[in-house]
Amino acid sequence: MTARPPVAITHDYLTQRGGAERVVLSLTRAFPGAEVHTSLYEPGGTFPEFASVRVHTAPIDRVGPLRRHHRLALPVLAPTWSATRVDADVVVCSTSGWAHGVRTTGAKVVMCHAPARWLYQRDAYTAEASTSTRAVLTALAPLLRRWDQKAARSADLYLANSSRVRDLVRAAYGFDVDVVHPPHNIDASGPRSPVGGLEPGFFLCVSRLLPYKHVDVVVTAFADLPDERLVMVGEGPDADRLTTLAGPNVIFLGRVSDAELRWLYAEAEALVAVGVEDFGLTPVEAGVFGTPAVVAPFGGYLDTVTDGVNGVHLADRSPQALIRAIDRMRALDLDAATIVAATEPFSEALFTEGMRAHVAAVARR
Repeated sequence: MTARPPVAITHDYLTQRGGAERVVLSLTRAFPGAEVHTSLYEPGGTFPEFASVRVHTAPIDRVGPLRRHHRLALPVLAPTWSATRVDADVVVCSTSGWAHGVRTTGAKVVMCHAPARWLYQRDAYTAEASTSTRAVLTALAPLLRRWDQKAARSADLYLANSSRVRDLVRAAYGFDVDVVHPPHNIDASGPRSPVGGLEPGFFLCVSRLLPYKHVDVVVTAFADLPDERLVMVGEGPDADRLTTLAGPNVIFLGRVSDAELRWLYAEAEALVAVGVEDFGLTPVEAGVFGTPAVVAPFGGYLDTVTDGVNGVHLADRSPQALIRAIDRMRALDLDAATIVAATEPFSEALFTEGMRAHVAAVARR
């Protein structure tokens, strides 16, 4: 009889390149040999490193449009995960609302990036959604909420990736959890590829182009800063609207390679980030290169940016406040070595140590 594996990993869907997907890659390094189970896998849409990992998918993965547009799969994701069974001593679930519903033969540890936004932050999540999409979510919400509550309580250990998510988990499910910060996963000594035609000294915004990220605040602010340059990295459904708002000093790069991203972080004057973030990874990534961050004082950014140390906080989320914060950052002349030191609590080594300890404790129980 073949022994079941000690650890397996689940993730909602591997169709995009974001912080949650980087966490999955970190988990595969923390638990070498662990296989990944997901609902949808689009290799061209996510990080190429997944090619070296054994990835198991659900039957819905055979439907190409769902792999390319995972939001279309929303009505079938709950039953898909309820029908998914993973055999391992401990299953580590990386999730923003779906993968914690997996059935397991062993223990279940959940790393929550956020309770399901379409259930608990629906107004922000659907701000730019079509009327039909909002109608579907409204109709499904009561059933999905019952499913989600049951899924959350099926875990032997529930973890949050930030103080904000810890509070959201308490509000959604009524229990307290420990925080394990995700790692930054970027190596300052790695290769750097300059972006053609771009001179150093720009401001950088790295974000998915979604309404709740509030990238329009950044773009609008730089319309009043014609002598400054803003470089936008990221893709998303809000791209057309943002391009219309932007002035000639805003450069949209879309998706970039890791080598290009390293160069951008290193050569930027500062990172700008004002969205609703559950963790706030990009200021940490920028900080690895000694680059400060100008952020909204909300959510996960409160965990990753200390005002006056490795960046500055806006007074409020408005273009005018962003302009004032940039002036203040320049006046402070923040120390690069101090900025780098502020990233140390977010190393992959500490993340690996913490996750291995939690998994080992659950396995012993």
